[in-house]
Amino acid sequence: MPQSGWACEPWPLSLHVRSLCGWPPPACVLWREYSRDAQSQPALGHLGRGPQEPVRLRMSESSGATFGGRRAIPPNTSNASENDPPTMELHGLVPRGFNLQDYLNVTGVHLFKERWDSNKVDHHTDKYSNNKLIVRRGQSFYIQIDFNRPYNPRRDLFRVEYVIGRYPQENKGTYIPVSVVSELQSGKWGAKVIAREDRSVRLSIQSSPDCVVGKFRMYVAVWTPYGVIRTSRNPETDTYILFNPWCEEDAVYLDNEKEREEYVLNDIGVIFYGDFSDIKSRSWSYGQFEDGILDACLYVMDRAKMDLSGRGNPIKVSRVGSAMINAKDDEGVIAGCWDNVYAYGIPPSAWTGSVDILLEYRSSENPVRYGQCWVFAGVFNTFLRCLGIPARVVTNCFSAHDNDANLQLDIFLEEDGNVNSKLTKDSVWNYHCWNEAWMTRPDLPIGFGGWQVVDSTPQENSDGMYRCGPASVQAIKHGNVCFQFDAPFVFAEVNSDLVYITVKKDGTHVVETLDTTHIGKLIVTKQVGGDGMKDITDTYKFQEGQEEERLALETALMYGAKKPLNTEGVVKSRSDVHMNFEVENVVLGRDFKVTITFRNNGPAHYTVTAYLSGNITFYTGVAKAEFKNKTFNVTLEPLSFKKEEVLIQAGEYMGELLEQAFLHFFVTARVNETKDVLAKQKSIVLTIPKVIIKVHGAQVVGSDMVVTAEFTNPLKETLKNIWIYLDGPGVTKPKRKMFQEIRPNSTVKWEEVCRPWVSGPRKLMASLTSDSLRHVYGELDLQIQRRPPM
Repeated sequence: MPQSGWACEPWPLSLHVRSLCGWPPPACVLWREYSRDAQSQPALGHLGRGPQEPVRLRMSESSGATFGGRRAIPPNTSNASENDPPTMELHGLVPRGFNLQDYLNVTGVHLFKERWDSNKVDHHTDKYSNNKLIVRRGQSFYIQIDFNRPYNPRRDLFRVEYVIGRYPQENKGTYIPVSVVSELQSGKWGAKVIAREDRSVRLSIQSSPDCVVGKFRMYVAVWTPYGVIRTSRNPETDTYILFNPWCEEDAVYLDNEKEREEYVLNDIGVIFYGDFSDIKSRSWSYGQFEDGILDACLYVMDRAKMDLSGRGNPIKVSRVGSAMINAKDDEGVIAGCWDNVYAYGIPPSAWTGSVDILLEYRSSENPVRYGQCWVFAGVFNTFLRCLGIPARVVTNCFSAHDNDANLQLDIFLEEDGNVNSKLTKDSVWNYHCWNEAWMTRPDLPIGFGGWQVVDSTPQENSDGMYRCGPASVQAIKHGNVCFQFDAPFVFAEVNSDLVYITVKKDGTHVVETLDTTHIGKLIVTKQVGGDGMKDITDTYKFQEGQEEERLALETALMYGAKKPLNTEGVVKSRSDVHMNFEVENVVLGRDFKVTITFRNNGPAHYTVTAYLSGNITFYTGVAKAEFKNKTFNVTLEPLSFKKEEVLIQAGEYMGELLEQAFLHFFVTARVNETKDVLAKQKSIVLTIPKVIIKVHGAQVVGSDMVVTAEFTNPLKETLKNIWIYLDGPGVTKPKRKMFQEIRPNSTVKWEEVCRPWVSGPRKLMASLTSDSLRHVYGELDLQIQRRPPM
């Protein structure tokens, strides 16, 4: 096998000295790979070295190709790839009797990388299950270097070098020489001697607040009159550098400590889902500090072939992440599935967190099956928080998927009031989850930094890939959809109008009614410091009817995001009849009623012909099957109201249930005397029994406790092929167990012994999935105590 190393064109000795004092090497210097054949060539000052030892090559000796006058430097896109510099760079004539031991030699390097060391505590990285040094950029940290003799600053010259990737370059920020300086300067790399004791030197090293984020290799280079002596490759000195929300000069700086604790350090979150009138929640284990997750997140960027030089920019990192978390077109982390068929994979509702997904992707190097929007958002949140970018999961109730980008969702009706599924292409998702990431936006005008929408659910193509964002939330609110990235699409998700259009038998279309308030009804996220729901709708849109709201719409219209609606054919109501309907709370497997109320506020008599359609739907609003339809007539006396009840039997919907047990009802009515059309639609989520979690034993770090997960089958049929999943960050690694069947009204129990390793408030989460019942969930709050002192 050929040996690899680094080689560069030598520069004069004076330049070596100046470079080690903090000067960058000349622009003509280029590190590149070389082979054993190159190493075997004679070189000045060879000193009898063997063919496998490094030599110096001039650029003129390189046979590398050139393109358009530029040297063909391979792309530096892999954090994992390595190409180590030579341990000795001797050049010029070397006198007889030259002995390396006569000069300063490094005998040891200490990084103070234990969880309790100040490097990890001060940098808020002590929670990472990783034995390497992890620091945040723009903030000083400490190392100690041991030499073969006492360090003399008057005659000894050394520097620390940080290197990332296979083809590092100083001007790309992937080769970082850190010189010893008398005082550290804000915003710049530097190393200051803060203590000297015998043969050891302690340094305070400060990184740049905009440096590349990733895993760096570290070397110490010592200058001699005849060249440079460098420490050999030592994985124990590898150093991770992350984004720093605590540093004012970092692009992800967040000035609120409680928000930093929530959006960066909290490894357990809450994701909201369901219908606007019945919002449910489930906890999600982000697990950004778990063993292997940081390396998995760096691997995600490697798989994207993202240039290392761009990994210090949160805009680029979040945009690459939004593409890579889904596997639609780039073999990313999670394969999406919305057809309720999950062969050879795990149903989306079974996942309790991100850890298993990211670790499986890293080990298999293949997409993990399967995910839907909340899974994509949960894993993306882990990716962002793990790298140090403040992030949160957001849920938009009644989220528009506007296929033709005209900011209106066209619902086509037959003349009898039934929905024309062939013409109706737009859909309203009962809810949709995406992420917000906190960062400055120097590419946009002042005022558009802060929270940015990033969405990894593959919905529409953006610049050739399925991704979305980052789009400024502030820009979306004010209608400035001209600003990158993908602001028009996000604006449509929260601001589209519902337009009901009747298709006449002669082919003509008549706009019947317009609903401007249905879409983006409520936008929520987890509250800071608690599990409750925080309403953030007003960060995306002004209240309906306000002057600011009209101005935002006009601004979006000006930028072409919203096409003017042709309202000439809108039939204004000629009657005083109004309609609404309610669906009672529904428990899975039981009958329930839908109640439609008609109210006549006028002095005339009216007759109404109404049509109710009940459908099993995906949460994306796409119908799978109609399980109920009924047509009925109502007579309304003046100034009166009348209620119609429609019974829905369990047998009508149970056979077709989907992943999240969503039922969608659509009611249309025509006032026969005036030809007015009334239309309403609602979705409901069936109430599903939970997995019950119990704990026996002391809840103390390092002590065993017994966790029991149990479930009782509420259905009249036997459940088969049941999987129960258990997860709890800091309490237990993700586990699962299979049961062959659960008969009606029978209960299964699963016991596991867990030994917590993290103190404080923790959660246990369990999910259940089977052939005929999914989205079964349960959780339990814990308060893990510290281990008492011995």
